[in-house]
Amino acid sequence: MDQNNQQDSGNFTVAGTDIDEVKKLNANSGMSYNEVKEWLAKTGGKNTSVYSDTDTETVKIENQRRLKKKE
Repeated sequence: MDQNNQQDSGNFTVAGTDIDEVKKLNANSGMSYNEVKEWLAKTGGKNTSVYSDTDTETVKIENQRRLKKKE
């Protein structure tokens, strides 16, 4: 099926992108940026450490080292 036939038979952009397929993929991709902001505002960011790979002990040590360096 060539591009012209695809555009006639479905919901496609001029460039040939299948709009319905994009909507389906977006629906299964998780929260949007604004949804994440809203969720963080509601929860205060509590229990979000499971989504981070930051080693908090290393950050604490580095912060202490920098504070001592300023003194």
